[in-house]
Amino acid sequence: MRKNPEARRAEIVAAAAAIALAEGLECITMRRVADELAVRPGLISHYFPVAEDLVAEAFGVAATTELDELIPAGRPEGEALEDLARFFLLTTGDRFDGMSRLWLNARHLSRYRDRLCDRVGHQEAQWRERLTQLIRDGVAAGVFRTEDPEVTAIQILVILDGLGAHANTERANRPPAVRAMAITTAERELGVPAGRLTELMPHFREEPRAERD
Repeated sequence: MRKNPEARRAEIVAAAAAIALAEGLECITMRRVADELAVRPGLISHYFPVAEDLVAEAFGVAATTELDELIPAGRPEGEALEDLARFFLLTTGDRFDGMSRLWLNARHLSRYRDRLCDRVGHQEAQWRERLTQLIRDGVAAGVFRTEDPEVTAIQILVILDGLGAHANTERANRPPAVRAMAITTAERELGVPAGRLTELMPHFREEPRAERD
């Protein structure tokens, strides 16, 4: 059955995003994506005449998919504290390390690729805005206290980026206090009792969000 253009384009981008996560953005080529989908390279170039457009789109889809899991756009109201704990739980482990590697890859390549540079900047803004809104919601509900939600969001993201910069290296000897820096910073800057976010995190390990909604 022949796919409509929208479905075919989405399939191409999804395949490219999977390649990016598994092998790196440099491995996204017309032929590589075509081989993955068992189609001719000409079909890929029909939808993406410029390969760099496909690279940027693949990164954007991968980063947006991750953000939508970490901080869903349609979060229920009144759960800011729980949602922040869930965010921190999901930003640990092998899966998030894969996204950290992709961000490192994208930021490096964006020095030389204008389209990718624009997309990296757009994705960074999305992450900042999404976390800032979560914090604003918590302030409005009285569970967070901060004079500037955006600054606090940036502080948290900077620490996560710093920790993620070591995704390609050995981190077995990293002290627990270092691993928890983003959480302890969030608790301090948001007026949350020390240890409260960590206490909440196991709840989401046992109970996926889909079961709570």
